[in-house]
Amino acid sequence: MLQVASKTYAYDLKLENIAKIWRGGCIIRSSLLEDIYSAFSKQPDLSNLLLSEVFSKKLMQSQNGIRKTIRAGVEIGIPLPAMMSALAYYDSYRSGWLPANLLQAQRDYFGAHTYERNDREGIFHTHWNPTEK
Repeated sequence: MLQVASKTYAYDLKLENIAKIWRGGCIIRSSLLEDIYSAFSKQPDLSNLLLSEVFSKKLMQSQNGIRKTIRAGVEIGIPLPAMMSALAYYDSYRSGWLPANLLQAQRDYFGAHTYERNDREGIFHTHWNPTEK
């Protein structure tokens, strides 16, 4: 968000410097800030920390832990909305293709909103129920 605000309002924020300042006395004090500092030092225009080498490696290595934690919570009925949302964001960000086609099909079925296809160019609409006109 700071990166977008900096570009939008010409703040010229140096995100690596912000991370460095926060390490020294912010409530966020964490070793994570060192990684944030490192990521923005190497790539000052980084649009998302998930795209940095440091974070992408750590997340790839640790994703099984959050998946196991969420699975255990679901099995015993403990709601974990923040963890589930974070994992969904991560999965959607790292995937080049997702089954959004189901959502497009539902929107087209209920409201004739059309859809795109992977196998050919264009915008499509299907008459899903042949008995309706």
